[in-house]
Amino acid sequence: MDKAGSNREVEIKLAVPDAKWARRFLARHGFRVVRRRLLQDDVVFDDAQGTLAGAGALLRLRRSGRKAALTYKGPAAPGRHKAREELETALDLAQADGIEKILRRLGYRPAFRYQKYRTEFARPADRGLVALDETPIGVFLELEGSPGWIDRTARELGFATDRYITATYAELYYAECRRRGRRPGDMVFPASRKH
Repeated sequence: MDKAGSNREVEIKLAVPDAKWARRFLARHGFRVVRRRLLQDDVVFDDAQGTLAGAGALLRLRRSGRKAALTYKGPAAPGRHKAREELETALDLAQADGIEKILRRLGYRPAFRYQKYRTEFARPADRGLVALDETPIGVFLELEGSPGWIDRTARELGFATDRYITATYAELYYAECRRRGRRPGDMVFPASRKH
């Protein structure tokens, strides 16, 4: 979400070789860890008709460490950055279980589950955030802030705009499954598949 406290999320992803490389790379550019590495276990909910996905919206319940969050994301506006409305409320784990029951009673069902290990980085004078996301399909930096901050920071890190990724993790996962000729399921780490 925008650092100014608005309900607008503006971000891009950048594919990077691996997490170790990314940590050293960010440290060389003055970024420091502001939120330690945690597993984020996300479940996207939708109705049986896929109404939210069809509208480009998302309803997500995230569990991460001892915390959880319920998030709504609206359709993304066209452009080189992914910009869309984001409404989020923090929960504890017990509340997340209750919210999941409410969502199910309202006719929403899990449509897609995805996991990532996320570490968040920032620099003292910056008004943006860099997340290092380690996913089952690769490692990405996610830059979130104003469009100007994103462009300046990406350029400083050596990434041209043609490297910007605005796809969601679900879209990236489905594309990877098609590329490998695999049947898609959930984007989870191997130890989590049995749950």
